[in-house]
Amino acid sequence: MPYGVRIAASWGWRLIVIVVAVGIAVWLLSQVSLLVIPLMIAALLAGLLSPVVHFLHEKARLPKGLAVGITMIGFLTLVIGGLSVVGQRLASGFSSLWAQALTGIAQIQNWLSSGPLAMSNEDLDTLIQDAINQLKNNSSDIVSGALSWGTTLSHLAAGMLLVLFSLIFLLLDGPRIGKFFINVLPRRARLAAEGAGKRGWASMVIYVRVQLFVAFIDAVGIGVGALILGVPLALPLGVLVFIGSFIPVIGAMVTGAVAVLLALVANGPVNALIMLLVVLFVQQAESHILQPLIMGKAVSLHPLAVVMAVAGGSMVAGIPGALFAVPTLAVANTVVKYISNRGWEHDPALATPARIIEPVRNPEPAPADLDGEEPARGS
Repeated sequence: MPYGVRIAASWGWRLIVIVVAVGIAVWLLSQVSLLVIPLMIAALLAGLLSPVVHFLHEKARLPKGLAVGITMIGFLTLVIGGLSVVGQRLASGFSSLWAQALTGIAQIQNWLSSGPLAMSNEDLDTLIQDAINQLKNNSSDIVSGALSWGTTLSHLAAGMLLVLFSLIFLLLDGPRIGKFFINVLPRRARLAAEGAGKRGWASMVIYVRVQLFVAFIDAVGIGVGALILGVPLALPLGVLVFIGSFIPVIGAMVTGAVAVLLALVANGPVNALIMLLVVLFVQQAESHILQPLIMGKAVSLHPLAVVMAVAGGSMVAGIPGALFAVPTLAVANTVVKYISNRGWEHDPALATPARIIEPVRNPEPAPADLDGEEPARGS
């Protein structure tokens, strides 16, 4: 066989083995997604909150447990407070919005009867009755769907508890947990693994900070747009957009739909169309300009790599894949660069200096045994 064909075949079967191994690993992780996803979310939150814990523990001289407790209480207070503000403002504004919604429904009925469709009241009653009959005929599917949603909600509650517990222990014993896994490796690889782990964790912290900034820009853009257009509940809408920006695809769709629906109910279809254009502009600018450029620069990734990672992650694992694709790629990129450049040999962040162990080229003969017996010949 020609030399080029043999080289291509060698590369080909090795790539096939790698792809199969990665596929099996992804499939195995998908079987325990209820454990893996909360742990990865806790890792992202730990990357966000670890600088606060470090400041309280190292600068303020607080005990580690107290620093973690203060950080967790502050974080939960901030999240619950934001959600409560959104809920209270929405609840207080629903009374006026409900009256406007009823007026809009009446206008739709008038348009159906006097508009180009020219539907009579009997036709409307027939449509409503058909819809009720469809609900009755598909009641079993609706019940099964409700049960599946109930199961999903129970899994969501369990996942939130796992996130909280994992976050507490990652903030409290993160270095010890990492040291445990490093000690499993051979002695020669421990120094490189320690340095690569620290660099990878630094990339994770940078990613979370940049994602927080991007979500803030997204929330300010849509919130200010809603305020200028006179859409009610602009402040809670901005908070809702900020929280939803951390959930790829679904978060943007839901929060954008809420903004457009509020504009439609309160100010009519023209205002809702303008609000839709504002939402699309902000989200497209965030996903195609801010996210690739700022995120790619912060985590040393090319913008095309960021876009392809999000698209590939969503294709492989859906929403979790889109959420964790970029931080996983950033950490992997940092670790590979660190190991390929042998960074542990000149890394000041390591506790012990790196030592290059040279192989013994001229071994000396084995010493005599403790009982004075000479070693056998040829040993």
